[in-house]
Formats: sequence, structure tokens, C-alpha cells
Amino acid sequence: MSLFSQIVVGIIGFFLADRFIEGVVIDPPMMIISAGIILGIINFFVKPILNLITFPLRVITLGLFTFVINIAIVWFVQAIFLEISIDLFLPLLYTTIIVWVLGLILQLQK
Repeated sequence: MSLFSQIVVGIIGFFLADRFIEGVVIDPPMMIISAGIILGIINFFVKPILNLITFPLRVITLGLFTFVINIAIVWFVQAIFLEISIDLFLPLLYTTIIVWVLGLILQLQK
């Protein structure tokens, strides 16, 4: 996926998480754009490096460790922005699933 599409997925993912997942609060709402841009940049530049480094773990877990990487990336973006509050693990998991499904849908469209 291109950098632009990763950024769009990040913005839409955080928007949907803020609207529909209880426990995800992004205040002010304009922070969704900033967080989505950072998430897209990290997914485009850092995630391939993390996937390469963790390749043995992904083979052993049959690809499930990729989801752990995705959760860590969303958590890292949440940790950077003090305006984003994701309570506990389940809202973080649901936010990661939203971002992952949006990315999957965008990849299938190409």
C-alpha cells in the first residue's frame, strides 16, 4: 500500500474507533488527523522493518505475531498523543482490528 493509503486508513480507523468503541476517547477531534498521519507513517516505514526482525516469531506463531505488532503500533501512537485515551486492552484490541480490517479492504480493492 502507498503512504497516502496508509494515512487514510489510520485516520478513518481512529475516527471509527472514537465514534463506536467505548473506552476510546480522542479529544479534541482534530487529533484524529494527526494520530492517523503518524499511524500511517509508522505502518509504512517502521512496520516492514519490524516484520523483518520478527520473522522467526511470525513463522513459529503462524502469522499471529503480526497482530501483536499491530497492537504495539496502535499503542505506541496512543502513547505519543496525550489527547488519545484508550482504556485497557479490549478497546486497544478493537481499535487494532478496525485499522487492520480497513487496511485489508483497501488492499483487496487494488
